[in-house]
Amino acid sequence: MLHSQAKIVATLGPASGDRATIEALVRAGADVFRLNFSHGSYEDHRARYATVRAVEAELGRPLGVLLDLQGPKLRIGTFAAGPVTLQEGAEFRLDLQSDGPGDATHVQLPHPQIFAALAPGVELLLDDGRIRLQVLRCSADQAHTRVVNGGLLSDRKGVNVPGVVLPLSALTDKDRADLDFGLSLGVDWVALSFVQRAEDIAEVRAIAQGRAAIVAKLEKPAAIDALESILAVTDAVMVARGDLGVEMPAEQVPAIQKRIVRACRRRGLPVIVATQMLESMVSAPVPTRAEASDVATAIYDGADAVMLSAESASGRYPRESVAMMARIIAQTEADPHYRDALDASHTPAGANSADAIGSAARSVAGLLDVAAMVAYTSSGASALRIARERPRAPILGMTPSLATARRLALAWGVYPVHCADVASVAEMTQLAQQTAVAQGLAQPGQTLVIAAGLPFGTSGTTNLLHIAQAL
Repeated sequence: MLHSQAKIVATLGPASGDRATIEALVRAGADVFRLNFSHGSYEDHRARYATVRAVEAELGRPLGVLLDLQGPKLRIGTFAAGPVTLQEGAEFRLDLQSDGPGDATHVQLPHPQIFAALAPGVELLLDDGRIRLQVLRCSADQAHTRVVNGGLLSDRKGVNVPGVVLPLSALTDKDRADLDFGLSLGVDWVALSFVQRAEDIAEVRAIAQGRAAIVAKLEKPAAIDALESILAVTDAVMVARGDLGVEMPAEQVPAIQKRIVRACRRRGLPVIVATQMLESMVSAPVPTRAEASDVATAIYDGADAVMLSAESASGRYPRESVAMMARIIAQTEADPHYRDALDASHTPAGANSADAIGSAARSVAGLLDVAAMVAYTSSGASALRIARERPRAPILGMTPSLATARRLALAWGVYPVHCADVASVAEMTQLAQQTAVAQGLAQPGQTLVIAAGLPFGTSGTTNLLHIAQAL
């Protein structure tokens, strides 16, 4: 049975760490599993990773594993007598150094980087945006603010500073340790939280050294301002709508989501839409109509993947959440308007040989009755070039690299297969002809369009387009 073209990322957690549940999630439609390092011990993550690999081996289907780093969490200190109420219009002081727990007039903010970036007029958001402060005057260790939106404030609530680029490394000491641990496990993707600029990606890439591909999580206004420079250096993108919705007005998030998806599709970068997609299924067996529409909108836009967070990690209905998402995807992709929307949002290929081959493959598939596109690829680039074109036919991503096959589990329309190495075009063609039939993507005699790079095994050399019949 063919899977849908858009992929599903499912977060693993206490509700979904056992073998039976992970296998059920794969059978329901999950393609990539997210390990959220904001929660759980190394022992938890090691066990879940091993279980995913055991299920992968049993089912004979490459599965991706994504390590999601926590990133820098900015928080206020504590209060002497429990939660305090901040009154609108009142003054409230933030102190770098603590002279004891806070009260309704002041609290510690132990982050010198925030004070370094503050200026009069800058706004700070506390507790996911529920409380808004505006800076009146500030120094290197103190900020006097006015309460714009008041309310109840308790210990260690999060702080967002939407109007400025903070002089923060995207990697904390915890992130560096988590990254080393994840790379030693063998994760396929690393998601970097709170990316602000392209340099943040370079820091992770230098550590990963090709052992994992990088997902830039776009959740800060600064990242949207630097969108094109970030896309130029990352391998994939996550539209992380949680913090984005805190730091930017909620009504702007849908347009920003569409802008990011369009920009990623133009470059051929996999893009994941995430956060609260089926949120009510944390505790209910069915989603709201609005949530179903939200998932469908991401699919209509041509996103590579949609993601489940608490729904599959800690909710009561992890398998049902994946199955529901898979049904929404399938229903959306069956709508004739879906193909119209994809074609209408298609952008011309770049003036390079890889894009030219991808574009030509799409044209050939449109002229001939093609059962499947085949990309024989060592790095995954050939498959991603074809996926960029959003062809009507499924894409068989054949690769001698198991790591590449696992990474391609995230890419739109790609059915990754780990296969033998080949020495000639004739050998590669025969393998493609046989594999397409074995994977159920074609019947013997049906037409295949094959793209590859010569010489084999050299990354970034997509330069061959071949038409063959399945065997």
